[in-house]
Amino acid sequence: MKKTKILVVAGLGLVQLSLSNANLFAQTKDSTYLSEVVVTASRSPKRIGDIGKIVKVISAEEIARAQGRSLPELLNTVSGLTIGGSGSNPGNVQSVFLRGASTPNTLMLIDGIAVNDASGISGEYNLSAIDISQIERIEILKGASSTLYGSDAVAGVINIITKKGDGKLTANALLSAGSYETYKASVGLSGQIDKTKIALNLSNLDSRGISSAELANGTDKFEKDGFKQLSFGLNLSQYITDNFSINAGLQANQNNADLDGGAFKDDTNYTYNKTAILASVGAKLNLRKGELNVFFSQNQVKNVFDNYPSFTNNKGDISNVEGVFSYQFNNVIGLTSGVNYKFTKTDQKSSYPPDLIADNHITSVYTSLFFKGGNIFRMELGGRYNNHSQYGDNFTYTVNPSILINQQLKYYINISSAYRVPSLYQLYSAYGNLALTPETSKTYETGFEGDLFENKLTYTVSGFIRKGKNVIDFGQISPTAYGYINQNTQNDKGVEVELGFKPNHKLNINAWYAFVKGKVKTSDTTEATFNLFRRPKNSVGANIGYAFTEKFYASLTGRWNDSRIDQYYDDTNFSTVSVNLKKYSTVDAYLQFKANKNLSLFADVKNIFDTDYNDFVGYTAKGINFNAGLSFTFR
Repeated sequence: MKKTKILVVAGLGLVQLSLSNANLFAQTKDSTYLSEVVVTASRSPKRIGDIGKIVKVISAEEIARAQGRSLPELLNTVSGLTIGGSGSNPGNVQSVFLRGASTPNTLMLIDGIAVNDASGISGEYNLSAIDISQIERIEILKGASSTLYGSDAVAGVINIITKKGDGKLTANALLSAGSYETYKASVGLSGQIDKTKIALNLSNLDSRGISSAELANGTDKFEKDGFKQLSFGLNLSQYITDNFSINAGLQANQNNADLDGGAFKDDTNYTYNKTAILASVGAKLNLRKGELNVFFSQNQVKNVFDNYPSFTNNKGDISNVEGVFSYQFNNVIGLTSGVNYKFTKTDQKSSYPPDLIADNHITSVYTSLFFKGGNIFRMELGGRYNNHSQYGDNFTYTVNPSILINQQLKYYINISSAYRVPSLYQLYSAYGNLALTPETSKTYETGFEGDLFENKLTYTVSGFIRKGKNVIDFGQISPTAYGYINQNTQNDKGVEVELGFKPNHKLNINAWYAFVKGKVKTSDTTEATFNLFRRPKNSVGANIGYAFTEKFYASLTGRWNDSRIDQYYDDTNFSTVSVNLKKYSTVDAYLQFKANKNLSLFADVKNIFDTDYNDFVGYTAKGINFNAGLSFTFR
């Protein structure tokens, strides 16, 4: 814990420095880091300084300077967020570990709409299904957020905000090629004509890939596992009046990939086809002091796994209806309130009966009150009531006071509860357990963030303790049967520090450190302390970007991950084997040259020191690899 104490002392020093400089730089308060507007933390536009939570924003500019990367690779540069498998075969599963929580405990949103995969085992959405060319902006909300977002928002929320068609009508195209016979092409059209906004994007990615499975020895040779992705995105908005608009969205993709048989196992006959469609329609009414949003979404995912003579054909559907009302009554009190109904069903067939056909639904109502006491004190108080057709009722809450000093320093405390409901597979499959209850947790979090020296130095320091109960796991239900059970408890704690330095318009430096540790109690008499599976206890990252001229930009990004524990099943000895994955570091380089107002050239070189590492035991990760291409813009 010595590292933690050092971080706390350093953080208190930053607080003192901020307070001593508050009056000196008061004239810059309208352009500070804390004045940036975000929507995910409160489900309505609010400045970062007015919300008592940590929100990391990946801006349109940052995305434009990451054109050779995938979404998992981009997210893997965020403090406290580890994307397992981001450097492996693109057809592999990408695991999201936010603040040490397991993947299903981070809620994925597309334009504020919760997306899950009802055809899967635990219901999480596959990040590789979203092409980066469709994305305008990403907001990452850290901490328990079930009061406003419901199930799965235990560790936080990742909101993928797609392009909407703001500004002048613009056409764009991208062509790129790189290592492992990887080729990508995308075209798009975005802009506003009179009272109509349109954003259209189509992309195609084809990679010969690498073998997903790792060689257990140096004598064999595994086949390369290919990956193909076709993505389509469309957003339409029509303003009926200046204050009322209707909108519709369609995000669709199809992934085809070769798979292997497991850790250290090649398979030349195993493929999968995944189709995901998210369709939504809604309306927005702008009020004098607020807004009303109503929308309906339909999320369908189909997964076909073919390994002749065996096969699996899974389909999941989620119908979601929600209304959200936000209103600022006066300078002191604001409100966000909503009602949500979600119907989930699945139809799963395989060569190994029984088939699974099941459904359930959940109804929720929620309210958060936002208090603003003058220029300093802020407070959110919220609650959410949920009624589920299988397990009944539960309630979550948020108590979130914060103070804001001269728009330059925010200090906050957040005490929130959260939950995650069992998936249809965990409830109703052959390994299901109808006695399962939701995972529940309480999170205690505190920290501060702000800026110094006219916004040249920004900083964030936060610490959290998360106490989970009834954690869903796979284990022994009875002396003769195995299936899904509720473990007793899991307690996690961690610290995150992030520093940003931008002395001028040319140089930008960002560095961060994250620590997370977990403890699980699996029975009344057994308690084990462990480093969370596949998640590093310590991780460090940094990015240095420099604009040499108005046309030429370059950056270096590095990440170091501590050693991790992983497991795999050895069917030769019929036993589970634990493996200590070694610590590793990677460095990436990015170059971009703007030839003229319409044409940009880019090159992205990843793992430039050819580090040999594993995110998952028995599976490969890419060595040095590159991607280079052209980006065209026509106005």
